[in-house]
Amino acid sequence: MSVRVVRLGSPRTPGEGLRIGTVRRPPRGVPKSEYARRDFYDVWLPTVAPSQEAMDMAHAASTPAQWRAFFRRYRSEMKRPDAAHAIALLAALSHQTDFSVGCYCEDEAHCHRHALRALLQAAGAKLAD
Repeated sequence: MSVRVVRLGSPRTPGEGLRIGTVRRPPRGVPKSEYARRDFYDVWLPTVAPSQEAMDMAHAASTPAQWRAFFRRYRSEMKRPDAAHAIALLAALSHQTDFSVGCYCEDEAHCHRHALRALLQAAGAKLAD
């Protein structure tokens, strides 16, 4: 049992389990009925997605300092009670079932899922290799 951190829209791996989209917006131009079939996500959980303001910071980031500011902002947002509870829930579930969380970004190092991985680990989640 574990949680995987994945890129939404990428092919699923065996044993990945339920795929949870931790994004602010659904995929553009894709009918809702196609999200799972096209390997985006089965369930949408925007509670642990960056705010629009944080996303704007990430889209504008071009220096290491700007990326650090984005990650600081995201981690701060994840301290909100609703986000902190969702992270705790995901961490607890990782000990009971296989599932994955993800975002569309190509480069995890420049994506909130990089910080989400660390937050899940800090909350005691069992992460897949």
